Amino acid sequence: MRATVLHAPGDVRVENIEDPRIIEPTDAIIRLTATCVCGSDLWPYRGVEAVDEPIPMGHEYVGVVEEVGGEVETVRPGRFVVGSFVASDGTCEICRSGYPSSCVHRVFMSQVGTQSERARIPWADGTLVATPGMPDPDLIPSLLAASDVLGTGWFGAVAAEAGPGRTVAVVGDGAVGLLAVLAAGRLGAERIIAMSRHRTRQELAVEFGATDVVTERGDEGVAKVKELTGGLGAHSVIEAVGTQEAMEQAVRSTRAGGHVGFVGVSHDVRLNGEELFFSQIHLHGGPAPVRRFLPELIDLIWRRRIDPGKVFDLELPLDQAADAYRAMDERRAVKALLRL
Repeated sequence: MRATVLHAPGDVRVENIEDPRIIEPTDAIIRLTATCVCGSDLWPYRGVEAVDEPIPMGHEYVGVVEEVGGEVETVRPGRFVVGSFVASDGTCEICRSGYPSSCVHRVFMSQVGTQSERARIPWADGTLVATPGMPDPDLIPSLLAASDVLGTGWFGAVAAEAGPGRTVAVVGDGAVGLLAVLAAGRLGAERIIAMSRHRTRQELAVEFGATDVVTERGDEGVAKVKELTGGLGAHSVIEAVGTQEAMEQAVRSTRAGGHVGFVGVSHDVRLNGEELFFSQIHLHGGPAPVRRFLPELIDLIWRRRIDPGKVFDLELPLDQAADAYRAMDERRAVKALLRL
């Protein structure tokens, strides 16, 4: 089958690799309908994460089940499914507590690779959710977004306790940040501050529900948020980048007693203990428990209550995956969808 493989920083190739097969009785094999490039895929692409050998890429996916192992009960061949970027058994104590992304048997789908024609999905019952039927083609991008970036943005908003009467600030204007804006709006936030310097992303943030746009970064961005909130800071702040500057900006933009939901994949982030101590804020985040939210998100998409697929502003065939990576690396695209 064809699959996207990263050979070295900046060297993405689509090549033929071995077809997946059932290994465990809890596995499923799906034929992908669509996949995409994630902002986190850019870390190894840029050489920030080591690339010691060729690695299959991708962890977001939707498609049709082709085969299931003998112990799979909830999905059957022929069903269209959406899956989380973390495979989970769905039965362990951590899964039952609402954190399947920390399942004791978790498998990060980046270890499997889903920018491919087919993929093996471990722990199919705990990972995949079938849609009510075969989706209309225009729903595919939104369902694909639910596999990671929508679910991650949603978790960021939930972790930050976005809700009625609260002001939410979102640090980061990538796909996750933009969908955190959407999530905060769905959760009833009164005011949503999107932090962005890019016009097209600002426009999409406003379409998703942002009431204010802040273009400043760092301490200047913090000062602007304070200015907009009577000097107090936001009740809820979502950090959707994963850098030192973004985390500091998130922490400093939060009022005492407020909540930070951090969902950007952290790279060399260090928190100042004294600053954190005196900030009196709550921190909650990490790999989003997307599987926990999938049934609700799929229902909202299926009933056309939300359209998160608008974050895909570039669509290419799988064979042009290298172009998709370049476009996102150069910030010519928010998020690139790959059709199969």
